Amino acid sequence: MDSVTQAALGAVVAGAVAGRKCSPKILLAGAALGTLPDLDVMISYGDPVSDMVKHRGFSHSLFVLLPFSFLLSWLWQKWRPTRFSFNHLWLLVAACLITHPLLDAMTAYGTQLFWPINVPVAMPSLFIIDPLYTIPLLLVILASLLWRDRIAKLCTAGLAVSTLYIVWSVSAMNIIDSRVEQQLEGTPLAGQPVFITPTPFNTVLWRVVVKGEDNYYEGLSSVLDGDAEIDFLQKPLGAWPELLASEHQQMLEHFTGGFIKYELRQSKLVASDLRLGMGEQLAFQFALAEKGSEWTNIDPVRVESPRGRLAQIPNLWLRLLGNQDIDANLCHVSECPRPTVPLASR
Repeated sequence: MDSVTQAALGAVVAGAVAGRKCSPKILLAGAALGTLPDLDVMISYGDPVSDMVKHRGFSHSLFVLLPFSFLLSWLWQKWRPTRFSFNHLWLLVAACLITHPLLDAMTAYGTQLFWPINVPVAMPSLFIIDPLYTIPLLLVILASLLWRDRIAKLCTAGLAVSTLYIVWSVSAMNIIDSRVEQQLEGTPLAGQPVFITPTPFNTVLWRVVVKGEDNYYEGLSSVLDGDAEIDFLQKPLGAWPELLASEHQQMLEHFTGGFIKYELRQSKLVASDLRLGMGEQLAFQFALAEKGSEWTNIDPVRVESPRGRLAQIPNLWLRLLGNQDIDANLCHVSECPRPTVPLASR
Protein backbone atom coordinates (compact mmCIF):
# COMPACT_ATOMS: atom_id res chain seq x y z
CA MET A 1 0.00 0.00 0.00
CA ASP A 2 1.02 3.64 -0.30
CA SER A 3 3.08 5.34 2.41
CA VAL A 4 0.23 7.51 3.70
CA THR A 5 -1.91 4.42 4.31
CA GLN A 6 0.91 2.55 6.02
CA ALA A 7 1.69 5.52 8.28
CA ALA A 8 -1.98 5.92 9.17
CA LEU A 9 -2.33 2.21 9.91
CA GLY A 10 0.82 2.24 12.06
CA ALA A 11 -0.47 5.19 14.09
CA VAL A 12 -3.89 3.62 14.65
CA VAL A 13 -2.36 0.26 15.60
CA ALA A 14 -0.06 2.00 18.08
CA GLY A 15 -3.01 3.84 19.61
CA ALA A 16 -5.05 0.68 19.99
CA VAL A 17 -2.20 -1.32 21.53
CA ALA A 18 -1.02 1.49 23.84
CA GLY A 19 -4.46 1.79 25.42
CA ARG A 20 -4.76 4.32 28.23
CA LYS A 21 -1.06 5.11 27.98
CA CYS A 22 -1.46 6.45 24.45
CA SER A 23 -0.52 10.01 23.51
CA PRO A 24 0.08 11.97 20.29
CA LYS A 25 3.77 11.01 20.52
CA ILE A 26 2.81 7.34 20.51
CA LEU A 27 0.70 7.92 17.38
CA LEU A 28 3.67 9.62 15.73
CA ALA A 29 5.98 6.75 16.70
CA GLY A 30 3.45 4.26 15.32
CA ALA A 31 3.29 6.16 12.03
CA ALA A 32 7.08 6.05 11.76
CA LEU A 33 7.18 2.32 12.53
CA GLY A 34 4.41 1.71 10.02
CA THR A 35 6.47 3.16 7.18
CA LEU A 36 9.83 1.73 8.27
CA PRO A 37 9.75 -1.49 6.17
CA ASP A 38 9.44 0.54 2.95
CA LEU A 39 12.87 2.08 3.45
CA ASP A 40 14.15 -0.81 1.36
CA VAL A 41 13.25 1.29 -1.71
CA MET A 42 16.50 3.15 -1.01
CA ILE A 43 18.47 -0.02 -1.76
CA SER A 44 19.66 -0.55 -5.33
CA TYR A 45 20.10 -4.15 -6.44
CA GLY A 46 21.88 -3.20 -9.66
CA ASP A 47 19.13 -3.29 -12.29
CA PRO A 48 15.42 -2.42 -12.56
CA VAL A 49 14.22 -6.05 -12.65
CA SER A 50 16.08 -6.93 -9.45
CA ASP A 51 14.87 -3.73 -7.81
CA MET A 52 11.28 -4.72 -8.59
CA VAL A 53 11.54 -8.38 -7.64
CA LYS A 54 13.48 -7.82 -4.41
CA HIS A 55 11.39 -4.94 -3.12
CA ARG A 56 9.20 -6.02 -0.18
CA GLY A 57 11.82 -8.66 0.53
CA PHE A 58 13.84 -8.96 3.73
CA SER A 59 12.39 -5.75 5.21
CA HIS A 60 8.88 -7.25 4.95
CA SER A 61 9.75 -10.69 6.25
CA LEU A 62 8.11 -11.94 9.43
CA PHE A 63 11.36 -13.80 10.12
CA VAL A 64 13.18 -10.45 10.18
CA LEU A 65 10.59 -8.11 11.67
CA LEU A 66 9.83 -10.20 14.75
CA PRO A 67 13.43 -10.32 16.06
CA PHE A 68 14.00 -6.74 14.88
CA SER A 69 11.01 -5.56 16.90
CA PHE A 70 12.48 -7.26 19.98
CA LEU A 71 15.84 -5.56 19.43
CA LEU A 72 14.25 -2.17 18.76
CA SER A 73 12.09 -2.45 21.88
CA TRP A 74 15.11 -3.35 24.01
CA LEU A 75 17.07 -0.36 22.69
CA TRP A 76 14.10 1.94 23.16
CA GLN A 77 13.58 0.79 26.74
CA LYS A 78 17.28 1.12 27.52
CA TRP A 79 17.94 4.58 26.08
CA ARG A 80 14.52 6.21 26.51
CA PRO A 81 12.65 4.52 29.38
CA THR A 82 8.87 4.69 29.05
CA ARG A 83 5.78 3.96 31.15
CA PHE A 84 5.35 0.70 29.24
CA SER A 85 6.54 -2.66 30.45
CA PHE A 86 8.95 -4.33 28.06
CA ASN A 87 6.34 -6.85 26.91
CA HIS A 88 3.79 -4.10 26.26
CA LEU A 89 6.33 -2.02 24.35
CA TRP A 90 7.45 -5.02 22.29
CA LEU A 91 3.83 -5.83 21.41
CA LEU A 92 3.29 -2.24 20.24
CA VAL A 93 6.44 -2.17 18.10
CA ALA A 94 5.87 -5.63 16.64
CA ALA A 95 2.23 -4.88 15.80
CA CYS A 96 3.12 -1.66 13.97
CA LEU A 97 5.87 -3.35 11.96
CA ILE A 98 4.07 -6.59 11.11
CA THR A 99 0.76 -5.06 10.02
CA HIS A 100 2.69 -3.28 7.25
CA PRO A 101 3.66 -6.41 5.23
CA LEU A 102 0.38 -8.11 6.08
CA LEU A 103 -1.49 -5.23 4.44
CA ASP A 104 0.94 -5.23 1.50
CA ALA A 105 0.17 -8.92 0.99
CA MET A 106 -3.41 -7.91 0.17
CA THR A 107 -2.24 -6.17 -3.04
CA ALA A 108 -1.32 -7.52 -6.47
CA TYR A 109 2.39 -6.74 -6.10
CA GLY A 110 2.89 -9.44 -3.50
CA THR A 111 5.10 -9.56 -0.42
CA GLN A 112 7.88 -11.91 0.65
CA LEU A 113 6.47 -12.58 4.10
CA PHE A 114 8.71 -15.61 4.59
CA TRP A 115 12.00 -14.31 3.17
CA PRO A 116 14.60 -15.85 2.72
CA ILE A 117 12.16 -18.43 1.38
CA ASN A 118 11.50 -16.98 -2.08
CA VAL A 119 7.73 -17.37 -2.22
CA PRO A 120 5.85 -14.09 -2.81
CA VAL A 121 2.52 -13.97 -0.97
CA ALA A 122 -0.36 -12.07 -2.59
CA MET A 123 -4.10 -12.15 -2.05
CA PRO A 124 -4.92 -9.11 -4.19
CA SER A 125 -8.20 -7.89 -2.77
CA LEU A 126 -7.03 -4.27 -2.37
CA PHE A 127 -5.64 -1.74 -4.85
CA ILE A 128 -2.37 -0.13 -3.73
CA ILE A 129 -4.23 3.15 -3.12
CA ASP A 130 -7.76 2.85 -1.76
CA PRO A 131 -9.32 5.98 -0.24
CA LEU A 132 -12.13 3.97 1.36
CA TYR A 133 -9.54 2.12 3.41
CA THR A 134 -7.28 5.08 4.17
CA ILE A 135 -9.68 7.96 4.88
CA PRO A 136 -11.34 6.34 7.94
CA LEU A 137 -7.89 5.80 9.46
CA LEU A 138 -6.96 9.45 8.87
CA LEU A 139 -10.26 10.60 10.40
CA VAL A 140 -9.59 8.47 13.46
CA ILE A 141 -6.15 10.06 13.88
CA LEU A 142 -7.64 13.54 13.58
CA ALA A 143 -10.37 12.69 16.11
CA SER A 144 -7.73 11.26 18.47
CA LEU A 145 -5.86 14.57 18.45
CA LEU A 146 -9.08 16.40 19.29
CA TRP A 147 -10.31 14.00 21.98
CA ARG A 148 -7.11 12.76 23.58
CA ASP A 149 -8.86 11.04 26.45
CA ARG A 150 -10.49 8.66 23.93
CA ILE A 151 -7.50 7.83 21.73
CA ALA A 152 -7.46 4.09 22.45
CA LYS A 153 -11.20 3.66 21.87
CA LEU A 154 -11.10 5.70 18.67
CA CYS A 155 -8.11 3.77 17.31
CA THR A 156 -9.70 0.44 18.19
CA ALA A 157 -12.86 1.49 16.34
CA GLY A 158 -10.76 2.60 13.37
CA LEU A 159 -9.03 -0.78 13.24
CA ALA A 160 -12.40 -2.53 13.36
CA VAL A 161 -13.71 -0.47 10.44
CA SER A 162 -10.57 -1.02 8.35
CA THR A 163 -10.66 -4.75 9.09
CA LEU A 164 -14.30 -4.97 8.04
CA TYR A 165 -13.38 -3.25 4.79
CA ILE A 166 -10.73 -5.90 4.12
CA VAL A 167 -13.30 -8.60 4.86
CA TRP A 168 -15.63 -6.95 2.34
CA SER A 169 -12.85 -6.81 -0.27
CA VAL A 170 -12.16 -10.53 0.10
CA SER A 171 -15.88 -11.26 -0.14
CA ALA A 172 -16.19 -9.15 -3.31
CA MET A 173 -13.19 -10.93 -4.84
CA ASN A 174 -14.82 -14.29 -4.10
CA ILE A 175 -18.00 -13.12 -5.85
CA ILE A 176 -16.01 -12.32 -8.99
CA ASP A 177 -14.00 -15.53 -8.71
CA SER A 178 -17.24 -17.53 -8.60
CA ARG A 179 -18.47 -15.77 -11.73
CA VAL A 180 -15.25 -16.52 -13.59
CA GLU A 181 -15.22 -20.17 -12.53
CA GLN A 182 -18.80 -20.68 -13.71
CA GLN A 183 -18.16 -18.93 -17.03
CA LEU A 184 -15.00 -20.89 -17.83
CA GLU A 185 -16.54 -24.25 -16.93
CA GLY A 186 -16.85 -26.37 -20.05
CA THR A 187 -14.66 -24.07 -22.17
CA PRO A 188 -11.07 -24.65 -23.39
CA LEU A 189 -9.93 -22.25 -20.66
CA ALA A 190 -11.36 -24.26 -17.76
CA GLY A 191 -8.58 -24.89 -15.25
CA GLN A 192 -6.26 -22.29 -16.76
CA PRO A 193 -4.54 -19.74 -14.46
CA VAL A 194 -6.76 -16.80 -13.47
CA PHE A 195 -5.72 -13.53 -11.83
CA ILE A 196 -8.33 -11.26 -10.23
CA THR A 197 -7.58 -7.85 -8.76
CA PRO A 198 -9.51 -4.63 -8.06
CA THR A 199 -9.31 -1.69 -10.44
CA PRO A 200 -7.88 1.62 -9.16
CA PHE A 201 -9.21 3.10 -5.92
CA ASN A 202 -12.14 0.73 -5.28
CA THR A 203 -13.28 -2.81 -4.50
CA VAL A 204 -16.41 -2.82 -6.65
CA LEU A 205 -14.96 -3.13 -10.17
CA TRP A 206 -12.52 -6.00 -10.74
CA ARG A 207 -10.04 -6.83 -13.48
CA VAL A 208 -9.87 -10.47 -14.57
CA VAL A 209 -6.96 -11.99 -16.53
CA VAL A 210 -7.21 -15.57 -17.82
CA LYS A 211 -4.00 -17.04 -19.20
CA GLY A 212 -4.35 -19.38 -22.18
CA GLU A 213 -1.70 -21.18 -24.23
CA ASP A 214 -0.92 -18.45 -26.76
CA ASN A 215 -3.25 -15.68 -25.66
CA TYR A 216 -4.56 -14.10 -22.52
CA TYR A 217 -8.08 -12.85 -21.94
CA GLU A 218 -8.78 -9.63 -20.07
CA GLY A 219 -12.17 -8.56 -18.79
CA LEU A 220 -13.91 -6.40 -16.21
CA SER A 221 -16.60 -7.42 -13.76
CA SER A 222 -18.43 -5.17 -11.32
CA VAL A 223 -20.27 -6.31 -8.23
CA LEU A 224 -23.07 -4.08 -9.54
CA ASP A 225 -23.32 -5.79 -12.96
CA GLY A 226 -26.79 -6.93 -13.92
CA ASP A 227 -25.34 -9.70 -16.11
CA ALA A 228 -22.74 -11.93 -14.46
CA GLU A 229 -21.17 -12.91 -17.82
CA ILE A 230 -17.83 -11.24 -18.48
CA ASP A 231 -16.86 -10.08 -21.97
CA PHE A 232 -13.15 -10.64 -22.54
CA LEU A 233 -10.64 -9.11 -24.90
CA GLN A 234 -8.27 -11.65 -26.43
CA LYS A 235 -4.65 -10.51 -26.53
CA PRO A 236 -1.41 -12.28 -27.55
CA LEU A 237 0.94 -13.53 -24.86
CA GLY A 238 3.97 -13.70 -27.10
CA ALA A 239 6.85 -15.98 -26.21
CA TRP A 240 10.41 -15.90 -24.95
CA PRO A 241 12.98 -17.24 -27.46
CA GLU A 242 13.42 -20.95 -26.74
CA LEU A 243 17.20 -21.09 -26.88
CA LEU A 244 17.83 -17.85 -24.99
CA ALA A 245 18.52 -18.24 -21.26
CA SER A 246 18.01 -15.16 -19.09
CA GLU A 247 18.24 -14.89 -15.34
CA HIS A 248 16.13 -11.73 -15.37
CA GLN A 249 13.40 -13.37 -17.45
CA GLN A 250 13.28 -16.29 -15.03
CA MET A 251 13.09 -13.88 -12.09
CA LEU A 252 10.10 -12.14 -13.66
CA GLU A 253 8.35 -15.41 -14.49
CA HIS A 254 8.66 -16.51 -10.86
CA PHE A 255 7.69 -13.13 -9.43
CA THR A 256 4.58 -12.78 -11.62
CA GLY A 257 3.50 -16.40 -11.30
CA GLY A 258 3.71 -16.68 -15.09
CA PHE A 259 1.40 -13.72 -15.75
CA ILE A 260 3.74 -12.06 -18.18
CA LYS A 261 3.58 -11.20 -21.87
CA TYR A 262 6.31 -10.65 -24.44
CA GLU A 263 6.22 -8.33 -27.41
CA LEU A 264 8.75 -7.14 -29.97
CA ARG A 265 9.09 -3.37 -30.04
CA GLN A 266 11.43 -2.28 -32.81
CA SER A 267 14.34 -4.65 -32.16
CA LYS A 268 13.78 -5.07 -28.40
CA LEU A 269 11.85 -7.85 -26.68
CA VAL A 270 9.78 -6.32 -23.88
CA ALA A 271 8.39 -8.33 -20.96
CA SER A 272 5.32 -6.91 -19.18
CA ASP A 273 3.79 -7.88 -15.84
CA LEU A 274 0.11 -8.57 -16.60
CA ARG A 275 -1.00 -8.24 -12.99
CA LEU A 276 -0.34 -4.54 -12.47
CA GLY A 277 -2.21 -2.06 -14.64
CA MET A 278 -5.20 -2.03 -16.95
CA GLY A 279 -5.59 -2.61 -20.65
CA GLU A 280 -2.47 -1.47 -22.48
CA GLN A 281 -1.28 0.56 -19.49
CA LEU A 282 0.83 -1.98 -17.60
CA ALA A 283 2.97 -0.59 -14.80
CA PHE A 284 6.07 -2.80 -15.08
CA GLN A 285 7.62 -3.38 -18.50
CA PHE A 286 11.25 -4.25 -19.20
CA ALA A 287 13.33 -4.64 -22.37
CA LEU A 288 15.35 -7.82 -21.77
CA ALA A 289 16.64 -8.98 -25.18
CA GLU A 290 17.52 -7.63 -28.59
CA LYS A 291 17.02 -9.10 -32.05
CA GLY A 292 19.96 -8.91 -34.43
CA SER A 293 21.20 -11.79 -36.53
CA GLU A 294 20.13 -13.76 -33.46
CA TRP A 295 18.61 -13.05 -30.05
CA THR A 296 20.94 -11.71 -27.36
CA ASN A 297 20.35 -10.66 -23.77
CA ILE A 298 20.74 -7.00 -22.87
CA ASP A 299 20.97 -5.22 -19.53
CA PRO A 300 17.36 -4.77 -18.36
CA VAL A 301 15.84 -1.41 -19.22
CA ARG A 302 12.61 -0.12 -17.66
CA VAL A 303 10.12 0.80 -20.40
CA GLU A 304 7.60 3.49 -19.57
CA SER A 305 3.98 2.43 -19.94
CA PRO A 306 1.54 4.73 -21.77
CA ARG A 307 -0.09 7.01 -19.24
CA GLY A 308 -3.79 6.75 -18.56
CA ARG A 309 -5.95 9.31 -20.28
CA LEU A 310 -8.16 11.56 -18.19
CA ALA A 311 -10.93 10.83 -20.68
CA GLN A 312 -10.99 7.24 -19.40
CA ILE A 313 -11.91 8.20 -15.84
CA PRO A 314 -15.64 8.65 -16.63
CA ASN A 315 -15.61 5.25 -18.37
CA LEU A 316 -14.02 3.66 -15.29
CA TRP A 317 -16.77 5.16 -13.14
CA LEU A 318 -19.53 4.09 -15.54
CA ARG A 319 -18.12 0.56 -15.70
CA LEU A 320 -17.96 0.42 -11.91
CA LEU A 321 -21.66 1.32 -11.78
CA GLY A 322 -22.51 -1.62 -14.03
CA ASN A 323 -22.31 -0.28 -17.61
CA GLN A 324 -21.22 -3.44 -19.43
CA ASP A 325 -20.83 -1.68 -22.80
CA ILE A 326 -17.34 -0.66 -21.62
CA ASP A 327 -14.57 -3.22 -22.17
CA ALA A 328 -11.31 -4.03 -20.38
CA ASN A 329 -9.52 -1.19 -22.21
CA LEU A 330 -12.09 1.24 -20.75
CA CYS A 331 -13.42 1.81 -24.22
CA HIS A 332 -17.06 1.71 -25.33
CA VAL A 333 -17.57 -1.49 -27.31
CA SER A 334 -18.90 0.47 -30.29
CA GLU A 335 -15.64 2.43 -30.44
CA CYS A 336 -13.22 -0.50 -30.02
CA PRO A 337 -11.33 -2.02 -32.95
CA ARG A 338 -11.36 -5.50 -31.38
CA PRO A 339 -14.51 -7.46 -30.54
CA THR A 340 -15.02 -8.90 -27.09
CA VAL A 341 -14.94 -12.66 -26.63
CA PRO A 342 -17.86 -14.28 -24.73
CA LEU A 343 -16.00 -17.31 -23.41
CA ALA A 344 -19.17 -19.13 -22.44
CA SER A 345 -19.89 -19.70 -26.12
CA ARG A 346 -16.41 -20.90 -27.06
